[in-house]
Amino acid sequence: MTRPIIPDSEFKARAKNIQELMKEKGIDMLLAYGNEAEPQFVRYFSDYWPSFETAGVLFAQEGEPLLLIGPESMTYASDRSRIKSIRRLSAFRESSNPEYPGHKLDAFKDVINELHGNKPLKNIAVAGYNIIGKVTYDALIDSLKSYGNVSVVSGDSLVMQLRMYKSENEIACLRHAGEITRKTFDYVIENIRPGMTECQVRGLAYAKMYELGAESESYPMWVLAGKGGNQAIGRARHKVIVENELVHLQIGARYEGYASTIGRPVILGSPEQWMIEAIRAGYEAHDAVMEQLYDGNNAGNVANAYYETMRKNDHIDWLLYGPCHATGLMEGEPPWIESGSDYILRNNMAYAVDIFMGNKDGYGFRIEDSVRVGMDKAENMTNYPREIFIL
Repeated sequence: MTRPIIPDSEFKARAKNIQELMKEKGIDMLLAYGNEAEPQFVRYFSDYWPSFETAGVLFAQEGEPLLLIGPESMTYASDRSRIKSIRRLSAFRESSNPEYPGHKLDAFKDVINELHGNKPLKNIAVAGYNIIGKVTYDALIDSLKSYGNVSVVSGDSLVMQLRMYKSENEIACLRHAGEITRKTFDYVIENIRPGMTECQVRGLAYAKMYELGAESESYPMWVLAGKGGNQAIGRARHKVIVENELVHLQIGARYEGYASTIGRPVILGSPEQWMIEAIRAGYEAHDAVMEQLYDGNNAGNVANAYYETMRKNDHIDWLLYGPCHATGLMEGEPPWIESGSDYILRNNMAYAVDIFMGNKDGYGFRIEDSVRVGMDKAENMTNYPREIFIL
């Protein structure tokens, strides 16, 4: 099978596009920051995913960007990065804070001067503003003192103006990630048994997705059986799965940086009636949402259809949040679709239709798929069956 990739030409186009946006918005410099858990902004521009250390991509309005890494990652970054100009900074070192005596490392003032020179510097935007570490941020602030009163602003929304609309290459990678996740989910359903622990079932998924070519999981995948299934965010436990339990399965494979996801409930034995009714309600809501995901529609209409459906089927009190969040280099990206959403959907926006349901007794599940907004209708890129799985 031919593996889809993001070509070098697309990474170069991303750099040019962000520099045009910087000029349009009056942003002198941009630092795209990322860490091991959230590499999204760094990987979008460089294809580099930091490990242990953190990283950044630094832009001026003109010229080639620099990839900024920690002291230990040069051989790794040189092997992976699409940006060939790489600088090592102590501000991006690992959290144990080694000193690296005898090594010549750059500082922020060196790389800022390399790209911007002695020209006046009014502002710098940081994409990854919500996650940048204090040591890195303080080093950046200290380096700006020689330029006078420089304002540091969030650059997340600036970069998301580009990332929100996926290219055909990105969609191909999302589809491929979805295919891996779909086959992995099949394997888990074929092999899950009462008597296994939640962690053991998660292990089935990990082993299979790597066999199928995933680079990693999309998120810390969870398997939650019985009480505790109402965790919207969770991790698998050492709990033993028993007969007749409702099991919340949440599985996602990452490929070339792009995340996919499938969530389905399964029942290991004889279901209770409330389980059947809740699952049917979730599938009905999923269908209502899918019908609204087309180019030109207002995101608010998607949310309205979701809540109206859940109100009609008497499961409105099972809900925690809106029906969709964007997806791509992170499984959960902005923008969300929520009750207050008011923006227009466009072709090749990618979302996770994320129907999370949980009740007051501690039971719950998620019905989730990775989808693409189409011109006339949505494309389900994971397209897993929406049936009541009784195993």
